[in-house]
Amino acid sequence: MTVRTLLLGALALLALPLPAHAWDRGQVTTFARLPSPTRNPEGIALDKAGNVYVADFDFRGTSSGVGQIVVFDSAGAFQRVVDVANSSPALLGLDFHPQTHELLVIDFGGHKVLRVNARNGKSSLFTTIPKVSADPKAPDPGPNALTFDAAGNVYISDSFQGIVWRTGRDGGTAEQFASDPLLTTSGVPPFGANGMAFNRAGTALFVANTGNDTVVRIPVDAAGRAGAAEVFVNSINGADGLAIDGSDNVWVVANQADEIVVVDPSGKGIAKLGDFNGIGADGAPVGFLFPASLVLRGKFVYVTNLSLDLRLFNPAFNAVDSQYAAQVTVHTVARIVNPLAPSP
Repeated sequence: MTVRTLLLGALALLALPLPAHAWDRGQVTTFARLPSPTRNPEGIALDKAGNVYVADFDFRGTSSGVGQIVVFDSAGAFQRVVDVANSSPALLGLDFHPQTHELLVIDFGGHKVLRVNARNGKSSLFTTIPKVSADPKAPDPGPNALTFDAAGNVYISDSFQGIVWRTGRDGGTAEQFASDPLLTTSGVPPFGANGMAFNRAGTALFVANTGNDTVVRIPVDAAGRAGAAEVFVNSINGADGLAIDGSDNVWVVANQADEIVVVDPSGKGIAKLGDFNGIGADGAPVGFLFPASLVLRGKFVYVTNLSLDLRLFNPAFNAVDSQYAAQVTVHTVARIVNPLAPSP
């Protein structure tokens, strides 16, 4: 094959039409502003009425001394701040159980998952995430995100120990569903297993690995057992929150690239959405800034702007957006139109 033939072939591939939405990043808008002094929104969930619940990852300490959830209505109007009883200030993932309808909230600082009354913040223990090694130098638990299978079992990612834990629908003792070096990291930020979701058939669990910039695929057999983990896709810069749509496309927020990356079931990139456009005069990020979690609902995608300055954990963790995150005084939830949403 000649060089001319190769070049013609490459040009022909470049000429293939792409979907109109493919690399149109869309317009990120501010859906809601968190009331001061709440800050660093991380997990996000919507109830059936479209109200939006945002977990406050305020590891420096909240005004109430416990974790807080900020609630907005479907139009983005502030409703209330819920103080979560018996929690640390550092909350991460949260979601409503699809069968029991309980609000489950990950208390990262307390190494546990709580059932929380979404109105008054009363809580009870759903499960505790244990440390698996007796070695004091071994990583502590790092519960981060949660998801559910069709039977209602609950899965919790452990970013530091590289484990996906599982409980029954009513909680109790957590068992190891999957543990693999692909779920750990030595990268920056130092979070391994993070956002998770099952494909539509329930035959695979997809797990974002933030520090490795990967999405890991864990096959699941008919008995609900995990198979050998494998890297599904690479090069998503700071792969954090993850969701799967009705066509089995995998949506991942890239917290270090300030964007959403969408890949099809083969792992091919089919869209990149959003970007960072600076800090507004009001002290709020314009666009995405260290986006952490996302939820798909109808024609929109809702995204928390964690706006996290990683240097607060370690000066060596300086990221391209760290200095901008340090300037944020108003924390936000962003929204963008879903270009892949089916027509009504």
